[in-house]
Amino acid sequence: MKTIIQKDFYRNFGYWTNSPFLKGFMSPGFRFIYCLRKAQQYPTKHPLGLFYRVLLRRYSIKYGYQISAKTEIGPGLNLGHWGHVVVNPNAKIGKNCNIAHGVTLGQTNRGKSKGFPTLKDDVWVGTNAVIVGGITIGNNVLIAPNSYVTQDVPDNSIVMGNPMQIIPNEKATEGYINNRID
Repeated sequence: MKTIIQKDFYRNFGYWTNSPFLKGFMSPGFRFIYCLRKAQQYPTKHPLGLFYRVLLRRYSIKYGYQISAKTEIGPGLNLGHWGHVVVNPNAKIGKNCNIAHGVTLGQTNRGKSKGFPTLKDDVWVGTNAVIVGGITIGNNVLIAPNSYVTQDVPDNSIVMGNPMQIIPNEKATEGYINNRID
């Protein structure tokens, strides 16, 4: 059985390994994901939990990722480029998701969309996209760069623009999400 870190490694590099630490640390995105997974693995007051949370904070500042160890994230996360990524700790991210730089998964405090976003499986989020509110992004969804998403998106869709437009497409993420895991 593969560990969640091995699944993340496979999504990022395209092959399986028993020691993702060595090759993976050449990539800032995977370095951050590795520390994130380790911080999630240990309780906050455990010495290794504290160590990985401090290291996670260091990489957060260095690379611009603001993703809390409290965030629920499925296996196979891919942070394609390092740069400002903000994810609310209460947001949920499914498996096989790609998040580009400049992305925000944020909270809305009022209105009918009050809450935090949920991304299901096989979601590709393009550069500078903003996803806010208590909304659900379905499976196999591509969110185009610079999109502003404020309402639920059904499975098998492409989202683009501001105001957002939803275009049904059965092959929305084909060619965008590489090295999918089961």
